[in-house]
Amino acid sequence: MTSGPIGVFDSGIGGLTVARAIVSALPDVDLVYLGDTARLPYGAKSPLTVTRYASRCVGFLAAAGVEAVVVACNTASALALPALREAFPDLPILGVVSPGARAAVTASRTGRIGVIGTEATVRSHSYREAIHALAPTAEVVELPCPLLVPLAEVGWIDHPVTRLTLETYLAPLVRDHAIDALVLGCTHYPVLEGPIAAVLAALVPDRRIALVDSADAVTRELQALGLSLSLGGRRRFAVTDLPDRFRSMAEAFFGGGGIALEVVDL
Repeated sequence: MTSGPIGVFDSGIGGLTVARAIVSALPDVDLVYLGDTARLPYGAKSPLTVTRYASRCVGFLAAAGVEAVVVACNTASALALPALREAFPDLPILGVVSPGARAAVTASRTGRIGVIGTEATVRSHSYREAIHALAPTAEVVELPCPLLVPLAEVGWIDHPVTRLTLETYLAPLVRDHAIDALVLGCTHYPVLEGPIAAVLAALVPDRRIALVDSADAVTRELQALGLSLSLGGRRRFAVTDLPDRFRSMAEAFFGGGGIALEVVDL
């Protein structure tokens, strides 16, 4: 039986939240991460374009000999997953939407669930459909938050502009709808989890809203596949553009400096 690394891709730094969860659960497993930073963001692009970009990313990871791919991008998971599985039938490919939906249903006590994501993810209603498949009576409120990806990408985590942007997006959502769980429906958003939690606490101090991140849920699904994976704890990082910005975030996520980073042409 062959063995190889786990492959993870996203349009940028957001998938590092998923990669970190995988490494935390499986510290000895080899991992290849691809950030398609040249084509960021995916969330404002058409389904056809997202599928084309995602196919190139999976092709790169397949050529690297991975045993499975985690599509650590909600937009690509929502729009491209069936096409990717058809194009790479021998490669297990996991998305983040279904695991995130399951985690949301578990986290919600009332069945009133909010979802924030990119324009493309929200327009696809993929989370609403996945949640309703599990809990048909759930009330799902979806909200596109396109400005959050660039704020996360430039590292404006603890910044007044970020807080104001979050307040503008979230105030109508939490005041007009009595949600008790909020899906962070873009893997960039957990980078902003601290500010999101602070803004929610300020907006509705009398209500606890659980923040749902799909990273841990998709990691559990990956473990359940029972794959033969190469061990050694090796990490390979590649991007299609802007290596310096990505390097600083990757080093912050994985601790220490001096990570090896390739720039690849897809």
